[in-house]
Amino acid sequence: MYYDALRQGLAAPICLTWELTYACNLLCVHCLSSSGKRAPDELDTTEAKRLLDEWAAMKVFYINVGGGEPMTRPDFFELMEYSIEQGIGVKFSTNGTLLDRRAARWIASTDYLDVQISVDGASPGVNDPIRGEGSFSRARTAMELLAAEGFPFKVNHVVTRRSFQGLDELHAMVTGMGGQLRVTRLRPSGRGKAVWEALKLTQAQNRELYDWLRAHPDVLTGDSFFHLSALGQPLDGLNMCGAGRIVCCVDPRGDVYACPFVLAPEFKAGNVRDSSFGEVWQGSPLFERLRGWEVGGQCRSCGAYDRCHGGCMAVKHFTGVDLDDPDPECVRKPEAGSTATLLPLALKPRAISPRAPAASRTVGSGPQP
Repeated sequence: MYYDALRQGLAAPICLTWELTYACNLLCVHCLSSSGKRAPDELDTTEAKRLLDEWAAMKVFYINVGGGEPMTRPDFFELMEYSIEQGIGVKFSTNGTLLDRRAARWIASTDYLDVQISVDGASPGVNDPIRGEGSFSRARTAMELLAAEGFPFKVNHVVTRRSFQGLDELHAMVTGMGGQLRVTRLRPSGRGKAVWEALKLTQAQNRELYDWLRAHPDVLTGDSFFHLSALGQPLDGLNMCGAGRIVCCVDPRGDVYACPFVLAPEFKAGNVRDSSFGEVWQGSPLFERLRGWEVGGQCRSCGAYDRCHGGCMAVKHFTGVDLDDPDPECVRKPEAGSTATLLPLALKPRAISPRAPAASRTVGSGPQP
């Protein structure tokens, strides 16, 4: 009954991702939105506040703010403070490179604010080839600044075949600093499509990861690894695809997508400049179809269907698999061979810009220059 109620959609999304900007001072090889340059037509401050007003009226409990690097927006602190003033909690993701001492103090002194720093390896040698030279050091400094303020930060880690063996080390580092680890599934969205074969977990690693997550209940996963639940007991979190049902994403231009991992025209439900967010959420034909859809085909005859519900729609879409077919990383089928082991040289991430733009800090109670 719990599954049926969620599958049919709720009055407002539980997990609402807001990609605040596509501007970013890094160029991560697996970036799901191919971020780097700011969209010239991104929502301005007035439009963003109008959107927050609407979410407040819909009783949206909290929003996930990302990008791009959200702290590059000059009005970042102003918008975060406005959201909290309207009763909407904020969880924002950052690469940590723009998080200085003043920002750390603002974060620690602000209620209903959660922060997660992206780190993709337990060492520079694993992290930096993915996120850019110097990014591990800068992210660790951001963690240290938050730890010094007594703020219980989170670290978000996209697990790849190269970082998998370092999970224990990363977990120990994060928890040792008073933080909490969150692990996320690599998906072939955006630039991630080009490195999917090289970086996705092997079948053996997926099975090991399931056991590791079961042994580390303090590690957060969201709905990233519900396909692994087919191996036994369901993992904590949502064990179904929530796209257009309890999850959606608004991009910097105001486009509304079913899921932050499927920023593709086929999964665009509308735009908040053309109609209200509520009208899109309640009346989009795409969302109506998703709320009436369940994975069919051979998955329905599998004994694990009630635990994994067919896996991730985004992974299927971007790998060219029919949405009614099993997840490409289904743990109950043989693994297809893959010989890719190295990142394409053309996708080598650029180093951090020494003059990366920082958000304006002159608004409200945010940190001052």
